[in-house]
Amino acid sequence: MVDFAKARTTMVDCQIRTVDVTEYDVLDAFAAVPRETFAPDHLKPLAYIDEDILVSAPGATPRYVMEPGPLAKLVQLAEVGPTDRVLDIGSTTGYSAAILSHLAASVVALESDETLAAAARDNLTALGISNVEVVVGPLEGGHAAKAPYDVILLEGAIELLPQALIDQIGEGGRIIAVVGANGLAAKATIYTRSGGSVSGRPAFNTSVRTLPGFAKPKAFVF
Repeated sequence: MVDFAKARTTMVDCQIRTVDVTEYDVLDAFAAVPRETFAPDHLKPLAYIDEDILVSAPGATPRYVMEPGPLAKLVQLAEVGPTDRVLDIGSTTGYSAAILSHLAASVVALESDETLAAAARDNLTALGISNVEVVVGPLEGGHAAKAPYDVILLEGAIELLPQALIDQIGEGGRIIAVVGANGLAAKATIYTRSGGSVSGRPAFNTSVRTLPGFAKPKAFVF
């Protein structure tokens, strides 16, 4: 039997602290959320390995719970505060939303795969998390019904940040995205709205799985 509590402590100490995640509230959130809850049954014993967890059904577009280190760095970059409203894009089975629920006032977890969204609802309910709403829709469209948000966090690499998401961030808000083709040699980037305009700056290099729906349009070639 796996000692999940011990494995979770080891994850925080050896996978998250070691990549310069130092904010205590972020560390506490990762220490509090049982990652095994969000893994498929056959992968629960591997829930704390330093890798992504495949959670999509066979034949579906491959979707993953992001590995702990990069996810923690992105969450720390977002500087989520206790009064913030967060849009978590590509939340799969709800792990990232559960983490964010410990940091924010409310979280909208957007997922395009209805099966994964249903799993997220069940997982969050099982843990008694009540400040997360799981919604289904195209990831690139965001969820305008609950905008504006203080933080928008994208759970994977993108090639293009859609205007729809820019329009949904409030004044002083942050969009956290990993920008780069196929998630390779990509840059975690923070976009901030100030004075009505949004500007971005790269924060660190990382490599994460691609989030579907954010590819650049194909250029027409003569």
